[in-house]
Amino acid sequence: MRPPARILVVDDEAHLAAGIGENLEAEGYRTEVAHDGAAGLERLRAEPFDLVVLDVMMPNMDGVELCAQLRREGIQTPVLFLTVKGAAEDRVRGFEAGGDDYLSKPFHLKELLLRVAAILRRSSWYQASGAPLTFGGNSVDFKTYEARAWDGTEHSLTHKEAMILRVLADRPGHIVTREEILDRVWGYEVFPSTRTIDNFIVRLRKRFERNAEEPAHFHTVRGVGYRFTVEPQASAAAAEPGSAGDQ
Repeated sequence: MRPPARILVVDDEAHLAAGIGENLEAEGYRTEVAHDGAAGLERLRAEPFDLVVLDVMMPNMDGVELCAQLRREGIQTPVLFLTVKGAAEDRVRGFEAGGDDYLSKPFHLKELLLRVAAILRRSSWYQASGAPLTFGGNSVDFKTYEARAWDGTEHSLTHKEAMILRVLADRPGHIVTREEILDRVWGYEVFPSTRTIDNFIVRLRKRFERNAEEPAHFHTVRGVGYRFTVEPQASAAAAEPGSAGDQ
């Protein structure tokens, strides 16, 4: 039997943080609370957690800055942002910093619990599918997020880069839609635009393709999604009608 998930709640509103922690405890999770970004960063550096529930609007170090710092340090703990902001640009900023989901205040407790469970479920899927991947002279260790490219360059993947690569690699040679990637990696309803996936694919190409302008592994199928091939192949433009120009 797996031990209960450990969740860190970081929010400068003490009563809200305490309430969230108590309700998560009632669901069987183990929780801790920090009241500012610096304290949250210190706890996450000291011990592993399964999830961070993170307020965006905090003094000194806000939630997005904290998330970005975690990713820079190689800490890939999933992040659920809490915010009073609902604009798409704020969500984009949070997701590009490495966040996993967003919940706008005020929120219903049931929605919070459902989102927490969904993030933990996606994280569990990723951890269970962590066999190493080799392709085109590249190698990826999904458990450590470390990769070595064809030219010997070493990379530390972000959690989202690794999850997207894992989704594609699970179905080599097959088209994976953007919507499926959203659902597997973020949860479809949490993100307003599939364009962010395209940006992640660009980053993966820069890391692993010998020529990112003519990809041999990460092929675009315009208007649909992507196809990953283990063995180097010509650009998908030759095989997929209309795919040229959107690689």
